Amino acid sequence: MKEESKKMQSPCLEEVSQGCLHGCCPSPFLNQHEPQTKASKPRNSSAACRRDFASKTTSSIFPNTQFTNHESLPSMQDSFAEFTKAYPQYSDTYRVDQIRSREYYHLSFSDHTCLDYLGIGLFSYSQLQKQECPKYRIASSSFPVPPESPPPVLDIPFFGVSYKPGNLKTQLLHGGVASEFESVTRKRIMSFLNVSENDYSMVFTANKTSAFKLVAESYPFQSNRKLLTVYDYESEAIEAMSNSSEKSGAKVMSAEFSWPRLRLQSSKLRNMLVSKEKKKKKKRRGLFVFPLHSRMTGARYPYLWMSIAEENGWHVLIDSCALGPKDMDSFGLSLFRPDFLICSFYKVFGENPSGFACLFAKKSTIPVLETSSTSGIIGLIPSQKLFRAVTESPGTDTEVENLASQSGRIEKGKTTYEIQHAEIVEKLKGIEMSEVSESDKGIEMECRGLDEVDSLGLVTISNRARCLINWLVSALLKLQHPNTNGTPLVRIYGPKVKFDRGPAIAFNVFDWKGEKIEPVLVQKLADRSNISLSYGFLHHIWFADKYQEEKEKVIERRNNEADGNKGKDKSDMGIAVVTAALGFLANFQDIYKLWAFIAQFLDADFVEKERWRYTSLNQKTIEVL
Repeated sequence: MKEESKKMQSPCLEEVSQGCLHGCCPSPFLNQHEPQTKASKPRNSSAACRRDFASKTTSSIFPNTQFTNHESLPSMQDSFAEFTKAYPQYSDTYRVDQIRSREYYHLSFSDHTCLDYLGIGLFSYSQLQKQECPKYRIASSSFPVPPESPPPVLDIPFFGVSYKPGNLKTQLLHGGVASEFESVTRKRIMSFLNVSENDYSMVFTANKTSAFKLVAESYPFQSNRKLLTVYDYESEAIEAMSNSSEKSGAKVMSAEFSWPRLRLQSSKLRNMLVSKEKKKKKKRRGLFVFPLHSRMTGARYPYLWMSIAEENGWHVLIDSCALGPKDMDSFGLSLFRPDFLICSFYKVFGENPSGFACLFAKKSTIPVLETSSTSGIIGLIPSQKLFRAVTESPGTDTEVENLASQSGRIEKGKTTYEIQHAEIVEKLKGIEMSEVSESDKGIEMECRGLDEVDSLGLVTISNRARCLINWLVSALLKLQHPNTNGTPLVRIYGPKVKFDRGPAIAFNVFDWKGEKIEPVLVQKLADRSNISLSYGFLHHIWFADKYQEEKEKVIERRNNEADGNKGKDKSDMGIAVVTAALGFLANFQDIYKLWAFIAQFLDADFVEKERWRYTSLNQKTIEVL
């Protein structure tokens, strides 16, 4: 099977996969990153850098070139050489590659490219391996088990969770019983985000959706009747919040985004925010939910909107879940203090994207909340306490149930491993935990992932992401179908080459006839090439009159089989897209690999070849939608 797979693989993708033959180095370019003797050079102003960045990128990345054949792409080494010429500042980020090599070496062993989630990881893969626990692990959905690995068994988690009874207001005001591990974790996260314990209270929630729903269930929408959100994409969390708010009598509104660049419709948003009755300015109007940037398109939104909302009597909730690891350093909580702040953390990059969310509430705002029955608040339980619970009372303790809920399904070749509750309990029974101080172990584990980010700083992380995402945007736009009148292979939605865009991109792939290839199909084929992508749905798009004809071609109804409503509800209309997100550990090899994969669609028969290949190998056939 491996031989057959290699024959069908793009030469460029094959080069990437062979870039590190033994998995001992995270990138063939690791040693090239570290700068040698640096010559002093004059510093340009920030304004000049922003002004020159787009033009320099456009003129430096494959100038006056279009690629019409995936086999004609320049090699990864040649592309990287040109990349570093265009972005000499990238060499200053070499310490990221050192961290990736030391702490996340599994990405090289598996040749896995993780472009499916943003955010902040708590722990490193190295920590996962060093735990005093069984030798083997269970893989996550985003990290397949390498062929060399033995059959997967239980992965010992760093912590488990238990659901806390009570309501949000009470938990924020008075807290509750918490393990020392949980207390240390709370302090570390608040320190990492520069959130003052004097100004804010915080609770852990099961996930991002739980956090948004908790606010919606506790916010006094009966008196402050409006919910206004700013999202250019469909979000499960925002949908849950909207549904809950409507049940409480809220009027749900959304900002709109102008086609074709999906820029925020400023005049409409201002009209919704600004109070027309100046005398009643002190009266609260409702809740304004504002993401600092789009996790799909990478569009960034001016912080000014938060001030406008506050000046006009809105409570403000900031969604920082899509921010880069150090972006909160640029937010300026000392200048603007939102009423609510939500962020999320996952466990290990490329290994376990599960984790928890954090909901912060300004202490002066908490009394406004209603005392209502809510669910979704959790406590963190250190792993050794879980093991103790299993040994003493297997299968019955609530904490054991929570651990068992992490069971999953893993595919390895033709073999599928089902890790069920009973198996987890049995495996945990045999574990002998070393005598470790709960507080000491908690501190050590909690600091590793966050300390790596702190050591790098905002400038290094931001500069690296800026170089990588803008090269990827430029390279994708250079792909053009052969024998056509310049038909592009890829369409990018939202900002393109831009200095201050976020490290995420929303795009679609089109065939030579101009027909869109379904995003779910692109995602599945990428997965076959060991590239993790996502897909989503852009909505709230506004078309000017001159774009009405184009609107008929690009807008589609959300595919929701569970929805029996066949009508074209406005909220169901939008554009399904493929999405890629660059975490702080992303490197040039990752984005080149994605580019080389997308370029294969220049072959008009690529999709059919893939269907035939997996059918002939007795794999599950990918349906062309």
